[in-house]
This record gives sequence, C-alpha cells and structure tokens, in this order.
Amino acid sequence: MIVKTRAVILRETKYRDQSKICSIYTREFGKMSVIIKGARNPKNKLSGLFSAGNVVDLVLYKKSSRDIQLVSDANLVLSPMVPNPDMERFAILYRIIDFVRHTTENDEKNLPLFALLAGTLEQLYHTDVNFQQLYTWFLLRFVSVLGFQPSLHKCVLSGKELLPAIHALKLTEIYFVMNPGGLALPSAADPGMSKKRLIPVRLGMLMKALADTRQPLGDSIKADPLDIEVLWNLLQEYCSLHLEHARGHKNLTIITQILIK
Repeated sequence: MIVKTRAVILRETKYRDQSKICSIYTREFGKMSVIIKGARNPKNKLSGLFSAGNVVDLVLYKKSSRDIQLVSDANLVLSPMVPNPDMERFAILYRIIDFVRHTTENDEKNLPLFALLAGTLEQLYHTDVNFQQLYTWFLLRFVSVLGFQPSLHKCVLSGKELLPAIHALKLTEIYFVMNPGGLALPSAADPGMSKKRLIPVRLGMLMKALADTRQPLGDSIKADPLDIEVLWNLLQEYCSLHLEHARGHKNLTIITQILIK
C-alpha cells in the first residue's frame, strides 16, 4: 500500500554501502522504522533529506508484515540547518527527539504528540527563539499529552484557587508537588510528604504562564535565565518520575541520561 505522511527524523543509521535506516515519528502512524535506498549517494534526490531533526513529507510502500517500511519519495519541509546551524539549537533538538524516541512505542498514532513535536521544531528553527524557554515549554506540554498535566491554577491538594490564596496570604513561596503533580499551598502540604519542592511564587507563576501559552514566540514571556534553568530542572525531575510510572518496561536509564545532559 502506498501512503503519504509527514514525519520527523529521530535517528539515522548507515545501512550497507549507500542506504540509511531511520527511526521517524509520523503524523499518521506514530513511530516507525524506514529504509531509504541510496540515501547516502550524493546523486540521489533523497540525499541529505533524512538527517536527524529534519521534517519531511514522504511516500511509503507500507506493509503491515514488515518491521521496516520502504521510502519511495520525500520532500524537505524543515531543517535545523536553515537558516544557519547553531550549536545551542542542536543541543535542545537532540534532547527533544531523543526524548520522543525513547518514550514512545512503534505504531502508536498520537496526533497531539506529533503536532507538539513538529510545532516545537518549527519554532526551534527560528532565529529569534529562546531555546531554553522553548524546551521548558515543550516538557510541560509533553507530560500533558501523556496524561500527566500538573495542576497550576488550583492547589493540587486542597482544590483552592491559587492566585486569590497567594494574594490573600501574601505568600512568597509555594510547593511544587511531584505526585500528584502540581502547585500546592504550604498550608495544604503535609510536612512528611515526600517529593515536593518549595519554590518562589514567581517560578510557579512562570510555569503557569508557559503552560497557558499556545507556543512561546521569541521572548514573548520575559523571564530570568536562572529561573528558566531552575524550572527546567524541576520539570525534568517531574517528567522522569511520571514516565517511570507510564513506561516501566522502557530503559529508564536512557531516559534519565537524556534529561540530565
């Protein structure tokens, strides 16, 4: 069966003399493996299209009996090399695509996840993007797509609206609770509760602002780089914990290594 789909290249591996086998994440079929014959031949029209991080429209000969599908044609949609390569961009790119590759199963269609991945890469390849902030936003959306969206508007423990309580009590600090996930008023947190982190209220509000943003464009959200770094580490810990529950059979050592790079 000949099918068309848009895909993100997650990983490329040399195969024989001039071909490649790639792990890709597709809009219609989720994650899958494909072979591109002659992809390493400079004279082949598909040469250079199947590099990690590229977004392509492709045509497949798809058979349910095959583990590796055959690519017959493709066109480039997005590339991290355009307009210019950037080492910081590549560092964030490889975190994102490795994260998706190691936390998804083959042949599991997930349109929201594909839209998040492709949309994040489209923004990542702009010249004026805040890479660290975009990755923090991606982590928030990623766990939400997987069903672990943290509660950021109401106290995750008491159910009270956070902003009125923060103002009424003149709070300067608030808890981020790992499980169940979300922000919590100090008065609602059991002193013996494990896996909670006391953070400045401004960090909680920054997390809420990122979660409420459809996609952070450039520096649309003003934040101290040090605050973004703290938030990034907090969300990586949160992701690691909940992915452990969701994917207990996966290689969690690999996932942890991706998160702490």
